[in-house]
Order: sequence, then C-alpha cells, then structure tokens
Amino acid sequence: MASMMAEQEGLKCNSARNRGGVQRVEGKLRASVEKGDYYEAHQMYRTLFFRYMSQAKYVEARELMYSGALLFFSHNQQNSAADLSMLVLESLEKSKAEVTEDLLENLAKLFSLMDPNSPERVAFVSRALKWSSGGSGKLGHPVLHQQLAIALWKEQNYSESRYHFLHSSDGEGCANMLVEYSTVKGYRSEVDIFVAQAVLQFLCLKNKNSASVVFTTYTQKHPSIEEGPPFVQPLLNFIWFLLLAVDGGTLTVFTVLCEQYQPSIKRDPMYNEYLDRIGQLFFGVPPKQTSSYGGILGNILNSLMGSEDDTEGQDDSSPIELD
Repeated sequence: MASMMAEQEGLKCNSARNRGGVQRVEGKLRASVEKGDYYEAHQMYRTLFFRYMSQAKYVEARELMYSGALLFFSHNQQNSAADLSMLVLESLEKSKAEVTEDLLENLAKLFSLMDPNSPERVAFVSRALKWSSGGSGKLGHPVLHQQLAIALWKEQNYSESRYHFLHSSDGEGCANMLVEYSTVKGYRSEVDIFVAQAVLQFLCLKNKNSASVVFTTYTQKHPSIEEGPPFVQPLLNFIWFLLLAVDGGTLTVFTVLCEQYQPSIKRDPMYNEYLDRIGQLFFGVPPKQTSSYGGILGNILNSLMGSEDDTEGQDDSSPIELD
C-alpha cells in the first residue's frame, strides 16, 4: 500500500513538473508572438510539437498547439493558427484520444475562429468530423455537428448550418435557426417550406424526435405563422398529420394523406422522393425496383441519407451516417 501511494505521488510530481515545463515554454512563445516574431514562434511551436509527439507526450503536444492556435488567431495570423489547429487534430488521431465534449468544444472553437473562406477550414472540419466519429463509420459526432451548426449560424451561413443541425440531435436549435433563415432570406409565402424540408429530412434520417421538435418549435416561434394546428398553410397541416402518422399510423393513413395533399407536396419535386423513403422506413413500403435513386434527386437523397444498409438497427433518435 505504501509503495503504491509513493508511486502515485511520484506520478503526480512528474505531471506537475511536466505541466510547469509546458507553461514556461508557453510563456516564452507568447512573448515571441507579442513582439511580432510570428514566423520564429510558429517554427518553434512546430519543433516542440514533434518533440513532444516523439516522446508520446500527446496531451502536452495537444494543449500547446491549442493555446498557440488561439494566440495566433488573436493576432490575426490565420495561416499559422490554422496550421497549429491541424496539429491539434494530428495529436488526437495519433494518440487515439477518447472523444469528450471538452475536446469537441475545443475543435469547434478553432473552427469558429478560422477564415470562413479558407481551404484550411474545409480540410479541418472534414478531419475533425472523421476523428469525432471514433471509427464508427458515422460522419461525425452529433455534439460536434451541433457546435459547428451554431458557429455557422452566427456567421449567417444558414445552408451549411442547416446541414450540421440535421446531423445533430438539436431540433430546437435547428428550428430557431430556420426561423431566422426564413425571416432574413425567405419570402412570406415560403415560411412553410423552410420547416417542411427539415422535417422530411430528419424523418429520412429516422430521427423522429428532432423532426417533431423542429416542427413544434418553428411553428410556435415564427412570427408569420398563426397559432395552430390546424394551420392556414396546407403544407404545415400535411407535416403535422405526417408526424402523427409516423408515430403510430398505418400504411393506409400514410397513403391517403399523401394523396389528399398532392397540391402541397408538388410544390417541391424533392418531397415525393423524401416521402418514398419515409414510406419505406416507417410504413413497410417496399423499395422501388431501381437499386438506388437516380439523377440529381438521387444524388441529394444519397448524400443526405447514406445507403440502405446504414439505416438498419438505427435508433429513432440517432442520425444515420452518410456515405
């Protein structure tokens, strides 16, 4: 027992010494950056990163690169900051670090500080999502998708924000973003279209809970939608009935519903494609003869939903992966 306690104390002392060493190094690097010696400081960060990695000091390497990236961002040194951000990811990948909410928040923070138009940002987010999946084959952790969606929403990049909300479990956040998107970018006659597409796509991802939350929140909060149900807009009534049917209706109910609301469904050529998929997932409708959807509509569906096999065994509240 005494030997174990001594060993634990030794580990604590080593950890404290290591942390103290990292802090001293950080202080020197910070001083270089503050003086404007950006290139020299950047090269020193890289040198230390590879030294720490070769010694399997993954946590120290990651923390140093993260603080360095934030420092460079604060001095508007986008290229150096983006480079260190990629090294943060490299440390996570090589150390096989466990995915935690703190690490996901750090990655989302780095993403939010990157130049929205930089190619490095595209590479960073792709790699971050892949790491966050933990090797499961899914395209990214729902929490990371949520945080990316919020960051993009703040930039008023609504379409990209919408994509990431679809792959999160944050139906309420998605609805609030869509209310703003519709108000800022849409016409009054389109208020129903913004939420209908989101609900149908959530259902195609077998995420019934988020589909219901996004619909309820959006219709309650949108200033141009009168209190319902029933609603003035037929498309909103269709979506309301569809959500009820998905929760316990029969194929007959689903079929009659789609027939009765054809004028509303025809407003967007994608709606019938989504409904075909929803019919397969929730009402046992057999797939069409073709092995996969074709053409432009098929490309959209396949990129959104993944292959047929991806939906097997999925929980209703979990998004399914993309191809």
